[in-house]
Amino acid sequence: MKFSSEQISKCVEKARDQWLDAIELKKQCLTGSYLNTLVSMAEVAVRAMAKGGKLMLCGNGGSAADAQHLAAELLVRLRSHTNRDAIPALSLVLDTSTITACANDYGYECLFERMVNGLGRPEDVLLGLTTSGRSVNVIRALKAARERGIATLGFLGGDGGQTIQECDLSIIVPSSDPNRVQEIHITLGHILMDLIEGLMIEKEHVKRH
Repeated sequence: MKFSSEQISKCVEKARDQWLDAIELKKQCLTGSYLNTLVSMAEVAVRAMAKGGKLMLCGNGGSAADAQHLAAELLVRLRSHTNRDAIPALSLVLDTSTITACANDYGYECLFERMVNGLGRPEDVLLGLTTSGRSVNVIRALKAARERGIATLGFLGGDGGQTIQECDLSIIVPSSDPNRVQEIHITLGHILMDLIEGLMIEKEHVKRH
């Protein structure tokens, strides 16, 4: 199949528009309190880890992938030139047996809540990711965390939905487009992991090799 020059031109224009939308949204997130909130989130996480706590993360779909991605950045390493001890992080997007058993026996809505109740401790921190701010299983997990004295953080989208009420600190990406929101979430996540890593090394909570 060969595309016409007109079809190619339209695709190029569409791709350009999406690229510019992504850039504009990132510019918007440089204003306001976004960066200050990120630093506050890092401080909360580092204080928790200094007491023996861990960072837990949860989300659905692309946000589930981001949760696993960011946990790996701390457990393994963020950059190839920075070798240090593992930093405790756990994605609640666990194995398929756990996910399907919970969905079958109790309902998918309680999956992350059950993980928090089973694995969470008061000195931990939970970061929930939801592009809509309305993911029931994330909301329930954050609520369960607060009931257990666990600090709650949120990377949200849209207007934040009900999730914002369960977060001690949250960042809301001002978009209802899941693609754009997830792009900002992973950028925020990388910055947050970098801040956590830097503070953990600086305060000598982990050793650099």
